[in-house]
Amino acid sequence: MIRAVDAILSGLTDSASTLGAITSRIDMQENFVANLMDVIDKGVGRLVDADMNEESTRLKALQTQQQLGIQALSIANTNSENILRLFQQ
Repeated sequence: MIRAVDAILSGLTDSASTLGAITSRIDMQENFVANLMDVIDKGVGRLVDADMNEESTRLKALQTQQQLGIQALSIANTNSENILRLFQQ
């Protein structure tokens, strides 16, 4: 009877250790997936930031082009007005 109980206890111990190992693996995989999700979120955030910086740079370039165009038109209008004044005198 003692041998039977010892055999059952040994089997239970083996099963418990297997279950503990499986639980440990599941926890490790859960942590890995959580870390992976964090890294992916950070990567997406960096990509969005990079896109926003690129668009901001494009907008500034377009605004500068617009300002230069307005200044060029202003200069052209001023020169034509000066030429008209010369002919009027």
